[in-house]
Amino acid sequence: VGSRLFGWISTRAANGALNLASYSFFNAFNYRPPIIGFSSIGWKDTVRNIESTKEFVWNLATRPLAEAMNASCAPVGPEVDEFALAGLTPLASTVIAAPRVAESPVSFECRLSQLLRLTAADGTAIDSWMVFGEVIAVHIDTSLLVDGIYDTAAAEPILRGGGPADYFAIDASNLFRMSRP
Repeated sequence: VGSRLFGWISTRAANGALNLASYSFFNAFNYRPPIIGFSSIGWKDTVRNIESTKEFVWNLATRPLAEAMNASCAPVGPEVDEFALAGLTPLASTVIAAPRVAESPVSFECRLSQLLRLTAADGTAIDSWMVFGEVIAVHIDTSLLVDGIYDTAAAEPILRGGGPADYFAIDASNLFRMSRP
């Protein structure tokens, strides 16, 4: 279903266990307050942790971090720390208990605003969950700011493609400009 930016979500379970997982059904949904969201196909550890703690961190998955992001997708039990599994460093957030990915150049600390079970058109509940969070703290590596504006291409974000193993990286050659009417 087209190319999609990742929601690379870090959480801390109520018992303190760390969790890190990527979700390609991710997007931003509102400016003020800033709200982002992702959909989980199945009730996974990430969703369980967010329901319990009411917080999570979105971390930017970049080309240099692609292999680590992929490693964090392993289907492991809730006792497994995907930070350690992927060779990543948990970094304390400034407002919430869930950690950031230290190696990621952009992270958003979020508080849960809504958790919804998705339904089919006929109203039948399906095994997918939509998680919305209000962004309450933003962390951007200053090397990615040019005159105070975020340089998307410099971060090398990766996208999920339509094929089972297809990924894309964004670079400066993809840039074009258009003014809104």
